[in-house]
Amino acid sequence: MQRDSCDLVSGHPLARRLTASDAQCNVFQMNYEVGNGVSSSDKQLGQWLGSIQARCGDLAPSEAKVVALLLADPLFVGVSTTAQVAARAGVSPPSVVRAARAIGFTGFTELKIEIARARGTTRFFAPPEALAADATPATVLETSIRAGTDALAALAGAVEISALDEAVGSIQSARQVVAFGAGPSATVAADAVFRLRAVGVTTIGIQDHLSAMIATRLLGPGDVVIAVSSTGRTSTTLAIADAASSAGALLIALTNQYGTPLATLADIALVVGGAPLPAQMAAAGSRVAQLVVIDALVAMLALRDPERGRLAERAGIDLPSIC
Repeated sequence: MQRDSCDLVSGHPLARRLTASDAQCNVFQMNYEVGNGVSSSDKQLGQWLGSIQARCGDLAPSEAKVVALLLADPLFVGVSTTAQVAARAGVSPPSVVRAARAIGFTGFTELKIEIARARGTTRFFAPPEALAADATPATVLETSIRAGTDALAALAGAVEISALDEAVGSIQSARQVVAFGAGPSATVAADAVFRLRAVGVTTIGIQDHLSAMIATRLLGPGDVVIAVSSTGRTSTTLAIADAASSAGALLIALTNQYGTPLATLADIALVVGGAPLPAQMAAAGSRVAQLVVIDALVAMLALRDPERGRLAERAGIDLPSIC
């Protein structure tokens, strides 16, 4: 008897841990439909790696070393013994088993079985290569494209639809929204301010940390703060997030992993995951995924409240066209 696609999903170790919603089941279901096997496998493995990456923020140090090896070189892990993986990761064999269980598998054997099922695609199994000083423009462009592509594949397996839906509802009813990010994350926060204003949400963006602290401390119930941090550990962003929570505002974290200080503090965590990337492309990859989440938030707001969008259009009628 042929099993339903969602039955296949419910049997997947990561799906069991995540207790995916029907919407998430639909995301996974696409990967089990009959079609181009290589393309489907690429997408499936990208989402799988993204799910793992998103959920390794609170691992023990020894477990984190094993998962880092898994993300960097899953092919090696898939063909090696527990002892071999432990030796390369610099941990004890029991740590390898604990790491596999921590990310949703019953043990190391089940992890290896899942890797074997996904071995139809070699692109994701190739350890990421750093750009050399003599890299050609074509190589740099190709690496940049792959960083974005991998980040988006990971996003589909990491972000929780229920959290996205809850974030939209909170923003829709908010009195005002404050968006903050430091360093590369500041560009994502700035985009959130622009996009949310475009659909009629009263949104404030403050780049200066001290000014943002003052403004955040003056917030209260009914206000929303969007804190953007890829690592979830940026000290200035954590200070803003803590001030928001203390003031009674609702905190939405846009970050890469669950279990980090920011994700733990947040009322709603929008986690994008992300496969391991060369150091030069890591920030760029996560930024692409975070911007897509902002796009999804704005699109959902516009669909739920068309009148808000029409008011925003009238407010910006004298602005130059932006294509």
